[in-house]
Amino acid sequence: MKLLLSLFFSLYSFAIFSQDIAILKYKGGGDWYSNPTALPNLIKFCNKNINTKINEKPETVEVGSIDIFQFPLLHMTGHGNVFFNEEEAENLRNYLISGGFLHIDDNYGMKQYVTKELKKVFPNQELKELPANHDIFKTSYKFPKGLPKIHEHDGKRPQALGLFYENRLVLLLTIESDLGDGWEDKEVHNDPEDVRLKALQMGANIVKYVFEN
Repeated sequence: MKLLLSLFFSLYSFAIFSQDIAILKYKGGGDWYSNPTALPNLIKFCNKNINTKINEKPETVEVGSIDIFQFPLLHMTGHGNVFFNEEEAENLRNYLISGGFLHIDDNYGMKQYVTKELKKVFPNQELKELPANHDIFKTSYKFPKGLPKIHEHDGKRPQALGLFYENRLVLLLTIESDLGDGWEDKEVHNDPEDVRLKALQMGANIVKYVFEN
């Protein structure tokens, strides 16, 4: 019954609601609320530069709630532990296979936890690195080398990892990049303008890719 309700609601919601973005709240103790100015700043950038009309005050939705079906794009971030129970994993899977998209931006230290939980959502799939020529790196702004490096942590290269359902990219995990830090208000990290711009442009590419696919 719950599965049928979720699938029905997903079709109903995606047909009616506008193209908005929500922050995904999860359990486990990780700081899902980190980078509070990041997503509002990205939305303002997109509305100004790629002609979107996204609500500039993003809502927060929980993994297990049917409210996630109101949004074609969910954004998830944090530093620490992530936990999905069985119902939350099923709800997120139903959301993704019915047209939704999840962008997870590792704010440093999140990858080891979230990759384990994603096995509950897609047990038979492994994250795959997107090649630098993937469309997501050139929808509005060109990134011929792939995901840009915004913040340095461990000296590792940035990676964009994806999960696919029936050949459609449904989930993007960005690591060793920290896009969200680059989206935050300038005074938070004091990043140079060119670094902030790269982060915002890559974020805009993600938004446009999701809204057009």
